[in-house]
Amino acid sequence: MRWLKRWDWLSGRPLLFGAILGFLLSFPFWGSRYWVDVGFYVGLYALLGLGLNVILGEVGLFNLGHAAFWAIGAYTTAILNVRFGVPTLALLPISALVAAGCAWLVSSPIIHLRGDYLCIVTIALGEIVRLVLINNPGGFTGGPNGIVGIARPSLLGHPIRTSTDFYFLVWAVVALCALALRQVQRSRIGRAWNYIREDEIAAEAMGVDVRALKLLAFVLGAALAGIAGNIFAAKMRMVSPDSFTFMESCLIFCIVLLGGMGSIPGTILGAALVVLFPEVFRPVAQYRLLFFGLALAATMYFRPGGLWPRRRALAAFAKEGER
Repeated sequence: MRWLKRWDWLSGRPLLFGAILGFLLSFPFWGSRYWVDVGFYVGLYALLGLGLNVILGEVGLFNLGHAAFWAIGAYTTAILNVRFGVPTLALLPISALVAAGCAWLVSSPIIHLRGDYLCIVTIALGEIVRLVLINNPGGFTGGPNGIVGIARPSLLGHPIRTSTDFYFLVWAVVALCALALRQVQRSRIGRAWNYIREDEIAAEAMGVDVRALKLLAFVLGAALAGIAGNIFAAKMRMVSPDSFTFMESCLIFCIVLLGGMGSIPGTILGAALVVLFPEVFRPVAQYRLLFFGLALAATMYFRPGGLWPRRRALAAFAKEGER
């Protein structure tokens, strides 16, 4: 298993991150509009993946209903903008707070569940939210047709209209969220989350407030999904239930697994692979899911810790392989 150590050169190398940053900043100036749009969706799914990474990667809670909080953030933006004229970017923190509040309400009764039981309940929650949007309660959600006519956002008087504008917007938010989550990982809260993931009973015996920290992870992850929903609604200028299906939750789940649970750069890499994979295999569209499934299975077999795992996970896996 010595070859695993070679992957560690990716971590802690400023030149590598400088090259990635330079590529992201320069890409809109030489890439086509189509690929700039693809780059936007990489950033959007990276933001969604970072949110789920807090829940799944840091604490180990199986959540297959993450698209529900994405939908809540998007519909919060759409309703308040179209009906009440609130500026789109001003709704970004409100979308995060509404998604976080809904996450607290729905997760409080079920946070004690573990493993498959929690996974099944989150699937149900995701479907409940989608069906509520379709049934159009109070005439607010627009039913199956959704809500159209969302206003374009503006920042400091500059309207955000083009693909390049939205590209820089989403990646700026991803960068800020990644830096903030990195600090959380290094804090006492981040270490406590990892204790809970590795051994919940032992963590509770050591005085860790397991319930409160699980709820915090769920709420924080949902808030990031709400932010993604705001940006998505601003970009598309419409929202509908078809955008927030169970398959979307599965894709976000795969992003975290592919990149590496608990790994921030791994999550961004996983988002890039999940978004770019269908584009690369578009000429053989009918076989895309087959190739994607084979790639996912191969990754789980050869790299069970993910393509870009955290250093601790990489060291532990390499040590286990040498036994």
